[in-house]
Amino acid sequence: MKKVFACLVFVAMVVASSGAQASPGDGSKLSARATDMTRRIAERTRLTEGQYVKVRALNVRLLTEMADLRKQFANDAAELDKAMADVQMRYEWDLAAVLGPKRMTAYEEMKTNFTATNLR
Repeated sequence: MKKVFACLVFVAMVVASSGAQASPGDGSKLSARATDMTRRIAERTRLTEGQYVKVRALNVRLLTEMADLRKQFANDAAELDKAMADVQMRYEWDLAAVLGPKRMTAYEEMKTNFTATNLR
């Protein structure tokens, strides 16, 4: 549960640091946030070009699903948390498949450092 919370905090911090939240149909802001997230991951994990493309697609999907969940569960925080945790776990699983063990370790360290720094 602690890991899930840390993952959710990481995603929230990345989204918050990337600017305003995208409004429905505003694919350019969502795309820019996904690119920023991917760039940050690529800096720490040294992604290949193919991995970069796959990770960016995962980030677009993650941000899209999170925005949809916020709308769907706007009045139910408990269900929103549960649904977001499920999406985050699927994202982590798919990301691990793309990155492999060494890069995933670097990603985990980056995520831990990022959330630890921004929670102070």
